[in-house]
Amino acid sequence: MSQPDPSARPRVHARFQSFDTPAQRQFGATRLAQLREVLARRGLCGYVIPRADAHQNEYVPAGEERLSWLTGFTGSAGLCVVLQDAAALFVDGRYTLQADTQVDAAAFTIVPLARTTPDRWIEDHLPKAGSLGFDPWRTTLDGRDKLAQAVAAAGGILVALDDDPIAEIWSDRPAPPLAPVRLLDTALAGESTAAKLERVRAELAKDKVDAALISDPHATAWLFNMRGADVAHTPLPLAWALVPAEGRPTLFIAPEKLSDPVRAALAENADLAPEAALEGALARVAPGRSIRIDEATGPVHLAAILERSGGKIAKGTDPVVRLKARKNAAEI
Repeated sequence: MSQPDPSARPRVHARFQSFDTPAQRQFGATRLAQLREVLARRGLCGYVIPRADAHQNEYVPAGEERLSWLTGFTGSAGLCVVLQDAAALFVDGRYTLQADTQVDAAAFTIVPLARTTPDRWIEDHLPKAGSLGFDPWRTTLDGRDKLAQAVAAAGGILVALDDDPIAEIWSDRPAPPLAPVRLLDTALAGESTAAKLERVRAELAKDKVDAALISDPHATAWLFNMRGADVAHTPLPLAWALVPAEGRPTLFIAPEKLSDPVRAALAENADLAPEAALEGALARVAPGRSIRIDEATGPVHLAAILERSGGKIAKGTDPVVRLKARKNAAEI
């Protein structure tokens, strides 16, 4: 079998990770006070701010840097719980020194995860009968269940919010990224999109699941042999996909990212729709069907739509995770 000419490979401009992201420590106390005012108006005792975006990405677009905007902490993992009389930033062992230099310790208590977890902290600090808000777009099903247990142990009430309180006070929040999508040649990917879809359908049939919501952009990029630049350090286009065990999948992606040739090529294997159409599509496909939602990346918000619409949540691992873990010769 002939090998692809390396000189014919498309040039990729990699953005290597650096640690010179400017912190905004000096704004922490003011922004924390503004957030508490918003929470008080909504009748909430507190709010949970994770590092992740709706896809649970490690690296997120500028407009999703909510934790950094609020606290000044720029690490790639962390979580903040804000109450009216306390605010804790939880970091792992990689970031204890960094957090000390970036975060206003007079406003936020820096809590290493080795000392205690957010769940235990909530049990100890949430007032009895207090309402703790969380963002169902940026929280997974497992994450929601852990919060629910902690809040119940504290005698409080867990509230899924319809909108993000931070968006109310972040006046200059950057717009969502619209980096152009490019497609990988099958010779570079090692397998066509059509063949990958057949393998995903076979996995769904084996698991007796009617469809899968693909929420991890790494999985959609692999499945459709596409790359982008919506986040730093990883060539990902942010997108969602709904793959039925029978029939054509739908790729939900901002149309501005697609040139005419890319759109035409993707349309050979999938229906294309803007991301705003995802919720309606899930509501239509849900009645009487079981839908796989990935435990690690599937948001509570979308799971709730499926359940309200008469669908059954099949919690488990996204079938793409297993398939893309086994590399072919071209990928190696």
